[in-house]
Amino acid sequence: MGLDIRYPIGIMFAIVGALLVIFGLTTSGNTELYRRSLGININLWWGLLLLAFGLLMLFLAWRAKCRVQQPGAETQQK
Repeated sequence: MGLDIRYPIGIMFAIVGALLVIFGLTTSGNTELYRRSLGININLWWGLLLLAFGLLMLFLAWRAKCRVQQPGAETQQK
């Protein structure tokens, strides 16, 4: 099979995370918006977390694609 499930998952999380980071950065001066979350810019922090997870999924998919199967590396059981 040619499609690794980590590619679409990574792309989806990276896009949503980037959008949240952008929104969090543009609204960082709005104290009224973040009063309910005790002044924490929750959009920025969750965006960074989602972006990091998406990039991790993309990295793992890329690493799995680049991994070369070594012939004879499989252990033979008797």
